[in-house]
Amino acid sequence: MIHAIALSAHLLAAIIWVGGMFFAYMALRPSMPVLSPPDPVKLWGRVFFNFFNWVWLSIIVLVLTGYWMLFAVYGGFALAPAYLHIMHGLGLVMIALYLHLFFAPYGRLQKALAADDFPAAAAQIPKIRRIVAINLVIGLANAAIGSGGRYWPW
Repeated sequence: MIHAIALSAHLLAAIIWVGGMFFAYMALRPSMPVLSPPDPVKLWGRVFFNFFNWVWLSIIVLVLTGYWMLFAVYGGFALAPAYLHIMHGLGLVMIALYLHLFFAPYGRLQKALAADDFPAAAAQIPKIRRIVAINLVIGLANAAIGSGGRYWPW
């Protein structure tokens, strides 16, 4: 029963993080041109603030449930199948990219918005967008690996 709870929490956390990136990149980003400056950058600031709180929670849940399941089911990495090693590595890359995004361009975005320096804030959006795009691709790949990896022949 506890494994089912851990797996469900793990999947929900991944859906929140990857789904949020998909929405931001594929739906919200293309809709921004209808807004007049500085409204787009102000909206991005609010969207990121709200979404990143959920990303922090998702990362905590993903790490805790992922390691718990790995050790509860396989006793650690030694007996874990290859697809779990790949998922683990990709997950660590995603977390590293997110940490950079949060503390570098997003931090500069927040400081610029607090100072009403909208051009400086807007300069951070393409940097954030690039990292989100990379993390989205990695996250979608990780979801595919997580759902189908157990059926790989090796």
